Amino acid sequence: MRFHFFLYLLMNAPLLFGQYQFAGEVSMAHSGKPVYLSLVEDYRKSSRIYIDQIIQRTLVDSLGHFQFEGDHLLDGNRIYRIHLDHCSEGMGSGHFLGECGNSERVLFIASNRDTLYFPTSFEDQSLCTIISTNPKASLLLEVDALLEEMAFTFMDFPSGANKKLNLRKWFATLQQFSAQSGEPLAELYIYDFLSDKRNETFSFYLQDLAGNAFYDSLSNRLESSYPNTDFTKQYEAEIATDKQLASFSGDKSINWNWILATLLFLSLGANVYWLISQKRSISRKSNAQWQKLTPQEQKIVEHIIADKSNKEIAASLFVSHSTVKTHINNLYKKLEVSSREEIETLFKK
Repeated sequence: MRFHFFLYLLMNAPLLFGQYQFAGEVSMAHSGKPVYLSLVEDYRKSSRIYIDQIIQRTLVDSLGHFQFEGDHLLDGNRIYRIHLDHCSEGMGSGHFLGECGNSERVLFIASNRDTLYFPTSFEDQSLCTIISTNPKASLLLEVDALLEEMAFTFMDFPSGANKKLNLRKWFATLQQFSAQSGEPLAELYIYDFLSDKRNETFSFYLQDLAGNAFYDSLSNRLESSYPNTDFTKQYEAEIATDKQLASFSGDKSINWNWILATLLFLSLGANVYWLISQKRSISRKSNAQWQKLTPQEQKIVEHIIADKSNKEIAASLFVSHSTVKTHINNLYKKLEVSSREEIETLFKK
């Protein structure tokens, strides 16, 4: 009864507070451990955990509960990740290339006004079930279930003939689910798997790309739902490159050294363009945020970037310690951040 009452309050929280709330349960053995919320804008970085995607951190309480809340996320749907990190914090033991390979995690779709709850499921499993005000929140979990089912069908008979038949079947199944989901973010998640060069699906993907209108339709849906976003531009750049590769693959008389060199050049160009666009976007956002600040607030930001404490800032500006605290709280509200580290990330060159 207590759980249902809590769940009722949770599901009605957006009406009361007008902000997002992501909460859940994990084993009480994790009490005191950190839980992280990440924003996954690059769909090619959805399968691993990257420190540069993390936007918020909280701790598991003594009963195994955790909660994220606020009003600083993007208004539209995006892919987010919650993960419980079993590695020690920092770049020490257990971390590889800036991420921890030993963690419990869940990917989901949400916006700035959504309420989500992650209850424990069978055998105290955590981050496996989602209850949400957003009907699209659990789409990525459904995709993962389909991919697991796909993997089992390949394991039964690992012959070339079975592989070819199953690829045709599963491409159609996943693309049908993708289109019916009505959410291009879920479609991107499926596309990431099918077009991953590390997967056995890649060669079939190139064949499928040459004659299937699905990929152009997805491009149109992305442009309609998420125009001018980095991931839409990234998808369009990749599709253009892969279409060139698909056309080369159909001609056996072409010199493969030339193909590889051309592919490398196109891929490099597309990635450079995407990185430059992303850097310019970050720079524009940083400049716009800087212009919002008063001269005094700009000075305080400069001191924060210089890693000075509140007491040092107060002494340097000849103001009281409490005045510095007030300015920093105002900075948090203006910049929609929750820590000094986020201010440094926003303005540090």
